[in-house]
Amino acid sequence: MTAESVQARVERRHIRVRGVVQGVGFRPFVYRLAQTLGISGWVRNDGEGVELEGQGLPGNVSALIARMRSEAPALARIDSIHTRLCEADPEDRGFTIRSSERGGVSTTIGHDSAVCSECLGELFDPSDRRWRYPFINCTHCGPRYTMTRALPYDRSNTSMATFVQCPTCQHEYDAPEHRRFHAEPNACADCGPHLVLLEASGVRVATRDPVADTLLRLLTGEIVAIKGLGGYHLACDARNPEAVERLRVRKGREAKPFALMVANLASARRWARLASSEEVLLSAGERPIVLCEKRPDVDADLWGVAPDLDSIGLMLPYTPIHYLLFHDNAGRPAGTDWLGEVQDLVLVMTSANPGGEPLVIDNDDALRRLNGIADAYLLHDRDILTRCDDSIVMVARGPLEPDRAQPRLIRRARGYTPRAIRLGRKAPPVLAFGAWLKNALCLTRGDEAFLSQHLGDLDNPGVCEAMDAAAEHLQRILAVRPAAVAHDLHPDFHSTRAALALAERLGVPAFGVQHHHAHIAAVLAEHRHGGPALGVALDGVGMGTDGTAWGGELIRVDGAGFDRLGHLAPLPLPGGDRAAKAPWRMAAAVLHRMGQTGDIAVRFAGHKGAAQIGALLHKTHLCPSTTSMGRWFDAAAGVLGVCEDMHYEAEAAMRLESLAASYGPALRAHPGWLLREADGMTVLDLLPVFAELVTVADPARGAAVFHATLLAALEDWIVGVARRERLTTVALGGGCFLNRQLAFELPRRLAARGLTVLGARQAPCNDGGIALGQAWVAIQQLQTGY
Repeated sequence: MTAESVQARVERRHIRVRGVVQGVGFRPFVYRLAQTLGISGWVRNDGEGVELEGQGLPGNVSALIARMRSEAPALARIDSIHTRLCEADPEDRGFTIRSSERGGVSTTIGHDSAVCSECLGELFDPSDRRWRYPFINCTHCGPRYTMTRALPYDRSNTSMATFVQCPTCQHEYDAPEHRRFHAEPNACADCGPHLVLLEASGVRVATRDPVADTLLRLLTGEIVAIKGLGGYHLACDARNPEAVERLRVRKGREAKPFALMVANLASARRWARLASSEEVLLSAGERPIVLCEKRPDVDADLWGVAPDLDSIGLMLPYTPIHYLLFHDNAGRPAGTDWLGEVQDLVLVMTSANPGGEPLVIDNDDALRRLNGIADAYLLHDRDILTRCDDSIVMVARGPLEPDRAQPRLIRRARGYTPRAIRLGRKAPPVLAFGAWLKNALCLTRGDEAFLSQHLGDLDNPGVCEAMDAAAEHLQRILAVRPAAVAHDLHPDFHSTRAALALAERLGVPAFGVQHHHAHIAAVLAEHRHGGPALGVALDGVGMGTDGTAWGGELIRVDGAGFDRLGHLAPLPLPGGDRAAKAPWRMAAAVLHRMGQTGDIAVRFAGHKGAAQIGALLHKTHLCPSTTSMGRWFDAAAGVLGVCEDMHYEAEAAMRLESLAASYGPALRAHPGWLLREADGMTVLDLLPVFAELVTVADPARGAAVFHATLLAALEDWIVGVARRERLTTVALGGGCFLNRQLAFELPRRLAARGLTVLGARQAPCNDGGIALGQAWVAIQQLQTGY
């Protein structure tokens, strides 16, 4: 066959790849494919993703396109591949990787990922030049989002821009066949970031090995602030009860559970009964904190870590620094075999954000804000550009666990941000500002929604400033100017004020979205459900359209609007907002409704104001009411004596759930919940079950009866309203769906009754996902003019 005939058969295609395709080794992957298939052309990054031209035999070009999708790197996510024929080049110039093209941005950056197995092999190989180098990475692992200033994802746009690569690292970076080709954080001990250990005073410790000295300090009871990917951790030895208690006192964290870091799955099994789905999550590249079932001896051996709960939060190492601490404790063995063996080191790893402040990310800021908490600081000189806390997830357990249990996000942050959530269709960009608690933002672009990382509660000025910075960062890194903003109905939230201020500056509309409508809309958005649905919103509190405190709602959602169809029977809030932190007050409210007001002072004699609260409850104008599911949980915990005062949000409900799990299945559900019609709505009243709870001697049995009754009552309520309204799709949203029985058992029951049940998956069901729902409602309003 002549060269002319071969040339006549050659085709050249321009190929556009969109998705998460920068910073994940996609260009060298394409380069190697092209070499294998005998294709000439070029590939480069640009603002839209990856652009390339490939020339060769038509079958080989088609194979290139197909294999790009089927064999993409693990961290890549391909959303679309578009091709078109273009003019062939008569000369075979080989295949090259071109410099990035600047321009408008419509791609996104990858998430931070745990150290990969190949890098671990080098990290623990004494003959490797990166042996024990605490910043080892490649295109398959390491920081991305937290070190990126802007797109395209090039070293000059990251916090590695100030580190000039040595000749050896530069050669790796420039070699398309190397796994560190254009790995932007690429470095070694000769040219990259370094660790330093400081005393509490800020004086540098004279040590040859900061990691080894840090481990020694941890094992002798000190608290060390350790700089990670998206912020600092406060770490201590979880086996040392004095250190754990000291950390609680210094951080002002009286009872809230701590997360633990262990070396590997073998070590995690020592402390928790792990489902297979939990093991998958623990070892995944996202490395979230996974809530797992405690083994019986945990509270004795790890005293004070997660008191009065049946779960424990576990995570595995995800940075080289973490791994090196465990490596030192194991005696520095060569190779990676030790990572399959049980290791005895267990570290508390809690976010370094004292007093509800935003996560510490800056070295100087760490010395100032953690003063009096940390005994030492393990720092490095690679800047964190975007704070990003650890993500928290849970899955179903035991008999509730399906074959492929999907994780439920409790906190969406490192490892999951900034992954896009695909919407049903393209729409004008909207920036939604979220809620007051667990604030996170959401910016849409085309048919994608980008939730920011978890930011925190907006009752702290620092978190408010962090929210403002995150809003600017999202707009900058996605190169989007919002066509509208969305916010909660509450006028006093900082998020509401910030949204209205931005709308005025940009001259765009601002849409207020009712809190529980947004909860349900978030679920519908991620499931791309466009038709009507029955929303079941169960949470702590949110301002209703009537100005009262809602929190246990049945709503019909269709398009941009909603109708309230039902709610839980209201409970008075004696003392207003104080009642949300004092379950004994909610128990008093229930006793008052039961006609047992005289029992309040006796039952709660140890609480200041107990003698007067009965009189207060008779003055309805001084006790606002709420339909909140969370307050019913509090009332049950208060009546049973499980938790009468809370030290952290949802403590009463979590302890009640743990007690119910310890008892096992309840003997029966109490038969006496009430359904009644009032003002055109179906009201569910749980008061009858409390007639039994007030007489129960065993709190665990009482907790189990409450949960069994609640499930049966919710099933009855939801199915009845769905049938009346002729709705077959039910969406479940709100923070109460973090309760495992509500999260996993209620959907099973509803599905068995013929309903299609949708729940939160990619976004948290609590207020951390509410911005997604706000954005979805605003998009509907923009497109329909509702």
